Amino acid sequence: MADFQRARRPEQVKQRRQAILDTAVEMLAERPLAEISLRELSDRVGLAKSNVLRYFDSREAVYLEVLDRLWTAWLDELEPVLEEAPSDAEAVATKVATSLAGNPLLCELISSMAGVLERNITVEYARVFKSNASRNADRLAAMVRRHFPVIGEHGAGHFAGSVFVIVAGLWPYARPTEAVAQVMAEMGSPTSPELFVLGLREGLCNQLVGLITRAG
Repeated sequence: MADFQRARRPEQVKQRRQAILDTAVEMLAERPLAEISLRELSDRVGLAKSNVLRYFDSREAVYLEVLDRLWTAWLDELEPVLEEAPSDAEAVATKVATSLAGNPLLCELISSMAGVLERNITVEYARVFKSNASRNADRLAAMVRRHFPVIGEHGAGHFAGSVFVIVAGLWPYARPTEAVAQVMAEMGSPTSPELFVLGLREGLCNQLVGLITRAG
């Protein structure tokens, strides 16, 4: 680490931050978030832990930034899919659930956001992250409201928030231990990934049906 050179120009800072984020994504694809330490992340990047902290407040801030980028990319992917979907609660819920199931890294970070990642960040970074999160939630709400204008801005915002809450609740069950997975197979239960999609679809569909019914 002795040859570390601090990035001084804006483009150098951007490149160094991107290298850290790219490495964080690589590690998340290999193991659960709970098993990734800041020291391991630093070693993989090739920097001392103190040098990584020059660019991010904490390990949690690194992964919140990853979450924001994955969330934005997911919305980019989802938008044309929802545009083609019929304005039917089950159809829209199915599209959202299937799309999320195809983004396991995003689901992993959503499940850790409130209970882990937001617990070790500064006020300054919390402002940045929450501002970005609000922007993304508003974008999802607008997509859904185009299908169901009757639910209004408040209802669409509630639905966007419920997506995160339901994913956070269901995702841990989609990654059972080997022992639990074996017992579920012995009982003839659907696989955990299948249960995740089914549970998410049903939860989101029920949210939409309830919002539409109450608005009507």
